[in-house]
Amino acid sequence: MDAPSHRTLHLLSLLQTGGEWSVPDLAARLAVSPRTVRRDVQRLRDLGYDVRSRPGPGAAYRLRPGARIPPLLLDADDVTTIITGLLVLEAWSPEDPAAAVARGKIEQVLPPGLRRRAAASALSTQILRAEPVPAEWGAVGTLADAVAQDARVAFTYTDQHHRASERVIAPHRHVLRKGRWYVVGFDIDRDDWRLFRLDRMREVRALPGVFAPREFPFASVEEWLTSDFGRSGS
Repeated sequence: MDAPSHRTLHLLSLLQTGGEWSVPDLAARLAVSPRTVRRDVQRLRDLGYDVRSRPGPGAAYRLRPGARIPPLLLDADDVTTIITGLLVLEAWSPEDPAAAVARGKIEQVLPPGLRRRAAASALSTQILRAEPVPAEWGAVGTLADAVAQDARVAFTYTDQHHRASERVIAPHRHVLRKGRWYVVGFDIDRDDWRLFRLDRMREVRALPGVFAPREFPFASVEEWLTSDFGRSGS
């Protein structure tokens, strides 16, 4: 997040504590000039936040009671990027409603101006449908949290020969490759980096505990996939 966005989010959090805030108090808290405070307040208003002001000497701002909407600090270009990305997922996975549901939820919480941009982006964008790319988004979320926290996950895996096994990995990345989602991770029991098809993973669950991070041995997943290590995956 850039400095202006971070500062505006801080301003919003102050206003959400309730009561009136004078311009000098806000300027001191944010370490900016009163003019910058007024500009950031206007930015919040442009985003749809109902910030009220008391004019004249001792001017102050307050957020209208009941207006504690999520701190969604997006601009029009951000909205276009998000909506287009979700449309790609919708086209790639026509049988999976997750992307369409997410797009609908995002559009509902956008301020009116950004909602119009979202609708315009959806209307003007057509994604040529590719082969379906199914993904279990709950499992993707569990894997994403594990990557961010250097955690481990366990799951039941069925290989290409229909043999099931219990696996524990330190996940590194999930990647879209040749029309399928895969997970790159360090297999604890096999003491090696492996490649797993996401649609063959069942009951993906995070394991409790604190683990030492696993450093990926290649400069990129692409490099690893073209090596002998990549070919040794599942």
